[in-house]
Amino acid sequence: MGFFDFLTEDIAIDLGTANTLIIHNDKVVIDAPSIVARDRESGKIIAAGKEASMMQGKTHENIKTIRPLKDGVIADFDASEQMISMFIKEIPALKKRLFSPSLRMVICIPSGITEVEMRAVKDSAERVNGKEVYLIHEPMAAAIGIGVDIMQPKGNMIVDIGGGTTEIAVIALGGIVCDKSVKIAGDVFTNDIIYYMRTQHNLFIGERTAENIKIQIGAATEDLETPPEDMSVQGRDLLTGKPKQVEISSREIAKALDKSILRVEDAVMETLSQTPPELAADIYNTGIYLAGGGSMLRGLDKRLSQKTDLPVFIAEDPLRAIVRGTGMTQKDLERFKPVLIK
Repeated sequence: MGFFDFLTEDIAIDLGTANTLIIHNDKVVIDAPSIVARDRESGKIIAAGKEASMMQGKTHENIKTIRPLKDGVIADFDASEQMISMFIKEIPALKKRLFSPSLRMVICIPSGITEVEMRAVKDSAERVNGKEVYLIHEPMAAAIGIGVDIMQPKGNMIVDIGGGTTEIAVIALGGIVCDKSVKIAGDVFTNDIIYYMRTQHNLFIGERTAENIKIQIGAATEDLETPPEDMSVQGRDLLTGKPKQVEISSREIAKALDKSILRVEDAVMETLSQTPPELAADIYNTGIYLAGGGSMLRGLDKRLSQKTDLPVFIAEDPLRAIVRGTGMTQKDLERFKPVLIK
């Protein structure tokens, strides 16, 4: 710690397929969709985050909206770099600076990620002025964010349902004992809804509309205690080509998502079957923790609980559990050294 410390800023980033969150000084300063809009002629990025998400599905041929991350990993290197750099420039405390400080970052990554994909995340971070870059696995960050003491010799099971991947991990002694990463998550749920509306109602809807349906009336089981009210959905009629509106209920969405949720259930069961017996005994007592946006699907906790015969708890503010955990490791790098990948 020396004279140049004021030139270094600490930030924690949850680089998600659907949303990117950044913590600076213990506050979530950026919470924006991971999407950019690019001008095709000049190749410049003209918008990122919320602004670009408003354009999604409504652009003309000169503008293209891109989601730089797919299945939790960087798919478009250039776009993701520019997106991260735009988000970092948006951090209120850094806006006032005369020159950009060098950054000490902790970034969370999916547990099923390859060395090459890890390298891509690291390179992107270094190019946007990252002096020290640490990586942490998502389930680990989620566990810390939920408030689990990960250093204890005690098993905890975390299921993190994000936008691109569902990460399932059993954690003990500050390490991941067994994990499974499946590419069934929020994006697949959204596509299921688009497909269902197409086949059952002859209605063609866009991604943003499907995402809205998922948030407002999405459900994992048909028999909810307090089902949300039916929703009116507008789109294009596939038979006549005219715009039309239909009413849909949460029961229909539960039907549409059923197959994908089954696959998530199977992955959870498979991870449980690989868990060492002593840790399985711990999980029987502590239950399963859910984090990530997908865990907010109505009735999902109940459905998983019936399948596994274990108590299932949803993290408070599940969307931010991971970035909170990433921020906590950032604050106490010494203590969490064992779980970070340098």
